[in-house]
Amino acid sequence: MLNFDYSIPTKIFFGRNKIEVLAEQVKNYGSRVLLVYGGGSIKRSGLYGKIVDIFNKSEISFFELPGVEPNPRVTTVKKGVEICRENKIDIILAVGGGSTIDCAKVIAAGYYYDGDVWDIVVDPRKITKILPIATVLTLAATGSEMDAGAVITNLATSEKLGTGHKDMNPKFSILDPTYTFSVPANQTAAGTADIMSHIFEVYFSNTNSAFVQNRMAEALLKTCINYGKKAIDEPENYEARSNLMWTSSLAINGLLSYGKETEWSVHGMEHELSAFYDITHGVGLAILTPHWMEYALNDKTLNKFVEYGVNVWGLDASGDKYEIAHSAIKKTREFFVTLGIPSTLKEIGIGEEKLEKMANQATVRGNLGSFKPLEAEDVLNIYKASL
Repeated sequence: MLNFDYSIPTKIFFGRNKIEVLAEQVKNYGSRVLLVYGGGSIKRSGLYGKIVDIFNKSEISFFELPGVEPNPRVTTVKKGVEICRENKIDIILAVGGGSTIDCAKVIAAGYYYDGDVWDIVVDPRKITKILPIATVLTLAATGSEMDAGAVITNLATSEKLGTGHKDMNPKFSILDPTYTFSVPANQTAAGTADIMSHIFEVYFSNTNSAFVQNRMAEALLKTCINYGKKAIDEPENYEARSNLMWTSSLAINGLLSYGKETEWSVHGMEHELSAFYDITHGVGLAILTPHWMEYALNDKTLNKFVEYGVNVWGLDASGDKYEIAHSAIKKTREFFVTLGIPSTLKEIGIGEEKLEKMANQATVRGNLGSFKPLEAEDVLNIYKASL
């Protein structure tokens, strides 16, 4: 196991009606709030009204940035920065899923940056200070409610890049699984795939000595497999929704990656799909993942895929190792299909036209991953296999 420093500073309020702590927690940081959210779902569900009532009764002033995109754009971040500066905001409250939270994080960093806010996405070393951030989560997917990273899209340059800073961790996050009851089936499916991809990116690793992290990762993967379809079939199944919500947070808050060399190849490839085609992130991940697995499978990585097949999918350990590995990959693909996720890029409107350009851009900063390092040609091969 590699050396690491452990810090997961976000305070979590998990369960039914935990929104009741909102005013008290916000006032720890001030009384002027920027409320950031996406479409109209929080208004239709009644959550927006609850928050407004809480703020009004508690004499908390709030300003709004609605309309955050599923792949949050730097132009929206800039609008948020302007609102914060004009109104001397004390804390940013993101209400929604990962896109809304990511947007809020970069707004919080951009508040203190004098240049073009895209600079701090390209080079997070330029981040010096961050406004406090808090979240009310409505979608189990990205884990952004409990980590220090964010992903922002620049449509002008067809780039989707990750950035981060230790102070980007939300100060607190409210996780009420009932707020995910109204999430549509397709978003629940994409969210489940996103959670699983976060786990895969740290599970498939060259660090073989991190036994405890690997066993935790397998437990979280089995949780997604057990509850993903249930949450789709029974949207108000609290057990399913709560398990997925907590798995989402644990998958990417550092718990699984501390002490390990990590991968992040599939995310690197998918970010190009989202940047060029503005597709749903989890769908792109689900399409690419089985093809990345097949591409990464070789004599060196074989045992890890066998471990995955036996411990996660319950395959017979006494069988031929390559048969176990291929069966595990097949089961992964089949599971995503049972969630209703497309299995090819063509199904979501992506053809061959831009594949080479995306492959080159995905590797412009170097090879992707280390478990199976990917050059541009490798990425292109995976894209083509995914068509």
